[in-house]
Amino acid sequence: MDIALLGGTGDIGEGLALRWAYDTNHDVIVGSRDPEKAENKAEEYETELASRGTDVTVEGLGNEDAAARADVVVVAVPAYHLTDTIEAVADHLDDAILVSPAVGMKRDEDGFHYNRPGVGSVTELAAQAAPEGTQVVGAFHNLAAGRLANLDAEIDWDTIVVGDETDPKDTVCELADGIEGLRPLDGGPLSNAAEIEGLTPLLINVARHNDGMHDLGVTFQ
Repeated sequence: MDIALLGGTGDIGEGLALRWAYDTNHDVIVGSRDPEKAENKAEEYETELASRGTDVTVEGLGNEDAAARADVVVVAVPAYHLTDTIEAVADHLDDAILVSPAVGMKRDEDGFHYNRPGVGSVTELAAQAAPEGTQVVGAFHNLAAGRLANLDAEIDWDTIVVGDETDPKDTVCELADGIEGLRPLDGGPLSNAAEIEGLTPLLINVARHNDGMHDLGVTFQ
């Protein structure tokens, strides 16, 4: 399967790109508004993977070309760039599944807080911006990006996957399950995304105030 990570040069994009390229046989495409930046980052990922004995090709393209090539498009950009990024690639999505891991947050002197958009959640904002007929799934919201990108670090996390249609949600669950140590859980329809997204600022606040918890994740038992 071809997976495009729009914003694949950023923190969560880097982690997902490296893990999929390292743990699975899927083809990984790094997207960016700047194609040269995407190419350079893809080369960095290849070098990192080669140092671990994994000889794979990671392609770097502009966001539009990356989306056009993919079966699954992960919009790995901050929430404030989400709508613009989706609208920029709308004509290139075809039948691709669109995945949003974005979380809206604001920060004050007390810490980080969930910034819930008027449509209900950032995942629902992605669905609103997507072309009619595009299947949108929310996933990977609560992952600690630094640990995810560190291939020396083992992970033991759950990721909750939401979507209104079963087949695309199952596809994303399968992709998540391919990452060693990551377990996908079905969180129901897109309308449940806000509760999931709201966990991310909580995890950041707990990590900030407790020693040894920098790379917090979520596990349900």
